[in-house]
Amino acid sequence: METNKKVSESKRDKMIEELVSNGVFKIDGKQLYELPLQSLMQEYEAFGQTDIQM
Repeated sequence: METNKKVSESKRDKMIEELVSNGVFKIDGKQLYELPLQSLMQEYEAFGQTDIQM
């Protein structure tokens, strides 16, 4: 179970890096690292970047 958590955190970090590289630093007034994974995924998909599999 711990391995799954680390993998999820790694994918989350990659999503945040991609969003930042596209100029997204906040969503709904919150820093990206403060947001739940679902919010990050929605914003990430809005950019049409689905190369990170969840």
